[in-house]
Amino acid sequence: MSTKTPNGLDKLGLKDIRDVYYNLSYDELQVHEVKAGECQISTTGTAMCDTGIFTGRSPKDKYFVDQEPSNKHIAWGDVNRKIDKAIYDELLDLTLTQLSGKNIYVTDVYAGASNASKRSVRFITEIAWQAHFVKNMFIRPTEEELEDFEPDFTVYNACKAVDEKYKEHGLNSDVYVVFNIEENKSIIGGTWYGGEMKKGIFSMMNYWLPLEGKLSMHCSANVGKDDDVCLFFGLSGTGKTTLSTDPHRALIGDDEHGWDDDGVFNFEGGCYAKVINLDAKSEPEIFGAIVKDALLENVVAADDGLVDYTDGSKTENTRVSYPIEHIENHKKDLQAGHPNNIIFLTADAFGVLPPVSKLSKEQAMYYFLSGYTAKVAGTERGITEPVATFSACFGEAFLPLHPTEYAKLLGEKIDEHGVSVYLVNTGWTGGAYGVGKRMSIKDTRACINAILDGSIKESEFDTTKTFQLRVPKTLGDINPDLLNPRNAWPDKEEFDAQRDKLAEMFIENFHRYDDNGGEFDYASAGPQL
Repeated sequence: MSTKTPNGLDKLGLKDIRDVYYNLSYDELQVHEVKAGECQISTTGTAMCDTGIFTGRSPKDKYFVDQEPSNKHIAWGDVNRKIDKAIYDELLDLTLTQLSGKNIYVTDVYAGASNASKRSVRFITEIAWQAHFVKNMFIRPTEEELEDFEPDFTVYNACKAVDEKYKEHGLNSDVYVVFNIEENKSIIGGTWYGGEMKKGIFSMMNYWLPLEGKLSMHCSANVGKDDDVCLFFGLSGTGKTTLSTDPHRALIGDDEHGWDDDGVFNFEGGCYAKVINLDAKSEPEIFGAIVKDALLENVVAADDGLVDYTDGSKTENTRVSYPIEHIENHKKDLQAGHPNNIIFLTADAFGVLPPVSKLSKEQAMYYFLSGYTAKVAGTERGITEPVATFSACFGEAFLPLHPTEYAKLLGEKIDEHGVSVYLVNTGWTGGAYGVGKRMSIKDTRACINAILDGSIKESEFDTTKTFQLRVPKTLGDINPDLLNPRNAWPDKEEFDAQRDKLAEMFIENFHRYDDNGGEFDYASAGPQL
């Protein structure tokens, strides 16, 4: 058992601390999890926990303290809600009271693999599996590094505390996730969901780094044998994790990255993957990563520990966290040079966008700020036809600053490093969802491979009408009729109507940037009716 005492324990504001479990090993954590009844063990040796009534994040319960100077930088609104400093102080007292007089788990980790950009983060919790989750998801310091570890930011997770005065406080519910940027603290109460800790630090990296001229990104990244780096942006269901996992390329990371003067680097030391309907054939890397030291959330298992990944009775958002070392072909130092290529992934259920398009810098800014994909009929009650979804920078829920701040940095880096940018549609062709068919993985992989090996640049290009996208006339063995989507539709007039319908949605969404001055006047790079 680790008996080392972390530096600065007296500065935490906790009273009558009992036993301090500091950066426990995986073996030690598993003993604690099982003994406390927090976890069962699966047939593959993986710990399995339930996250209580919350099986996902609580975005309406996330707040930033309204104070100078951070309030001058934060883009206030539905994503970033204000909370008064006096109310924060009450919730901080509630949090510290909950964690006082208890055994606590203290876990010190790094966010960011780049020495020039990383942050030291300390997590305090009274739940063993939450310490396990943090150990999985962030970068684990060496024993030597822990000797002099001083946190830049501290997260207090008092999940057992609830704000019974939330109505008086004018808050959304008795759950709270609050960031005090000036005091370098975050407090969590009322929700046990581990993802709040992961995405909370992502939100903070999205605040800190752009103010230093560094780009923070919600994307996956990999690197080839010739050190060529590719970034993959895309919302859920677009294939970001699947397409960035490539046996011929080393995975830098699957979700959160930074881009500083030295290149691209992972914020995390682990992966957090959905496991609903997981099977070994379709996603062998993830399936193979679910072994000892991994942590399964909200899955259904038999008494002997055999997991039924098809059972979503607890939640469709069943997940696993695991150290990135569980992926055999990963970049050991979690960083690489500047990107050669950037790929925006979209699953266009309207069947309008081409399977691959080469973007100008202005178009790259436009589609980055749009962050488009589409939900298909049947995914939610009442959805009978495709629904467009726009999330700025492919991760708007985690952006404390205005989206244009990130877009400006992206444009500067594209110029500085001569990066090629592509839009890849993994959605439908030959018709909308229900009429056309989904792009085959084979054809999508062929598009990705042509980007990565540079052969796409040897193609002749056409420019589509309305969306003004440059599409290759031919590309390897892909049917040329698929490359220009209008050619793949039997009824051309129906395609034109669907195309214009989607164009109107893009144009309407982009009006949100009308008030940001000429510097971000990229509407002309989008569809024109």
